[in-house]
Amino acid sequence: MLAYVIGISVLSLIAGLFLSFYILKKPAGSAKMQEISETIHKGALTFLKKEYEVLIVFLAVAALILYFFIDARLAVSFIIGGISSALAGNIGMRIATKANSRTTEATKAHIGDGLRLAFYSGSVMGLSVVGIGLLGVTVLYIIFEDPNIIYGYGFGASSIALFARVGGGIYTKAADVGSDLVGKVEKGIPEDDPRNPAVIADNVGDNVGDVAGMGADLFESYVNSIIAAMAIGLIMFGPSCLVIFIHKIPRI
Repeated sequence: MLAYVIGISVLSLIAGLFLSFYILKKPAGSAKMQEISETIHKGALTFLKKEYEVLIVFLAVAALILYFFIDARLAVSFIIGGISSALAGNIGMRIATKANSRTTEATKAHIGDGLRLAFYSGSVMGLSVVGIGLLGVTVLYIIFEDPNIIYGYGFGASSIALFARVGGGIYTKAADVGSDLVGKVEKGIPEDDPRNPAVIADNVGDNVGDVAGMGADLFESYVNSIIAAMAIGLIMFGPSCLVIFIHKIPRI
């Protein structure tokens, strides 16, 4: 059963990788479209890098507290959960910022082509969340053989989701208000005009908060749902329930 679960996780990641290559092979549009898209892409990655530099300090401090006051294994699980959550969001955001101009270009031919490319871009995030999350929970259970330790994995994922979601949201709202007040009111620049730097900043914040942040949020919800089911089984039937469940399903 565990081999079967790991196989599904790896297959999910392979499918996401295949879709990523498919998207990147599509035309990225005119030189101006590529310039704007690349600026947003680099800005989002820079924002995320700075955010992770702060979050890694939080993860380290929280992990030390868990290590010395609760359980060293729980601290390891917590760190892996945080890294996994950040990784899932990062992958989704990288593809989303690369797919933007390609989706626009595809829509010129037919709206269905643009919709299909946008759907594939979102699927990369979904497949990454499922693949990394399921793989992380399964591997940690194989290593520790104790559902109580896996709680730390969900805790770490939730910590990243909290900061990534809020950080990007605050940034994009500040940029949005700035672009309206200065660009539209003072300078007379049309709304969402790329000549206004605050518009680029607004798009950067949108990608960080709504893609990377939302990806991390979905990741922690998905992982914690699995862990919650394990916890309920453990409380109701004891540790033997997980062993019985695994042995009753054919292995591959």
